[in-house]
Amino acid sequence: MLSSLRTLSRSFSLIRAVGKASQQAVSIHPSRCFHRAIPVLSDKLFVHRDTPENNPDIPFELTAKNLERAKTIINNYPDGHKAAAVIPVLDLAQRQHGWLPISAMNYVADLLEMPRMRVYEVATFYTMYNREPVGKYHIQVCTTTPCQLRDSDMVVEVISKKLGIKIGESTKDGLFTMSSVECLGACVNAPMMQINDNYYEDLAANDVEEIIDDLIAGKTPKAGPRSGRFCCEPAGGLTSLTEPPKGPGFGVRSDL
Repeated sequence: MLSSLRTLSRSFSLIRAVGKASQQAVSIHPSRCFHRAIPVLSDKLFVHRDTPENNPDIPFELTAKNLERAKTIINNYPDGHKAAAVIPVLDLAQRQHGWLPISAMNYVADLLEMPRMRVYEVATFYTMYNREPVGKYHIQVCTTTPCQLRDSDMVVEVISKKLGIKIGESTKDGLFTMSSVECLGACVNAPMMQINDNYYEDLAANDVEEIIDDLIAGKTPKAGPRSGRFCCEPAGGLTSLTEPPKGPGFGVRSDL
C-alpha cells in the first residue's frame, strides 16, 4: 500500500514538472504567430445582432436582371425543390449588395419559399458568405500549412505594411479587406491569395505589392501564377507529356 502511494505521488510530481516545463518553454520560446480566422475569435458566424446597418427592416430585393438570373437558377431544379437553389441565389444576392445582410437572407428565403432559419443555417455554415461589410477588394490569404511552408506570412506582412490593416480589418476608404482563410486548393502554387474571384499564385513580395498597386490604380492585375508557370505544372519544368500527342491511328489496330 505504501509502495503504491509513493508511486502515485511520483507520478503526480512528474506531471507537475512536465506542465511547469511546458509553461516555461512557451514563455521562453514563444511560437510564431499562427493566423486565425476572425470567426474563431467571435460568435459572428453563428449569431445575428441587429445594427443600424444590418437589420430586417432595411429593404432588399434583387434587381430585375438578377431576379431573371435567379429564376434561371431555380429552373434548374425539379418542381417543389426550389430550396436546392439557396447557395447560388445567396451568392447572387451577395454579389449585388457586396455582402450578405439579414434582409437579403430573408428575401432569398421568401423567394425560394423556404423557412428563413434554413437560409440562416446555410449562410452561417459557409464562410464564403460575408455577413459583415467587406471592401471592394476582398483579399483572402491562404495561411494553411502548404502556404505557410512557402511563406504565406510574407504575403500577410506585405499587405499589412502597404495598406495599414491587419487580418480581419478594412482600409478606411473601404477599398480593401484582408482575411486569413483555410486551404483554397492551390497548394502547388503556394504562397497564394484570392482577391474577389481571382487567384494570384507563386507570389513573391514584389508581386504582392504590384497587385495591390494595380488595384489601387483601377487596373485588373493578371491572375494566375507569377513564376512563369502556365498553371500548376512542376516548377522545374515538365517531366512527362513533353511531346505533342501522336496523330490519328496511334495505338489503334490496323484492321479496324
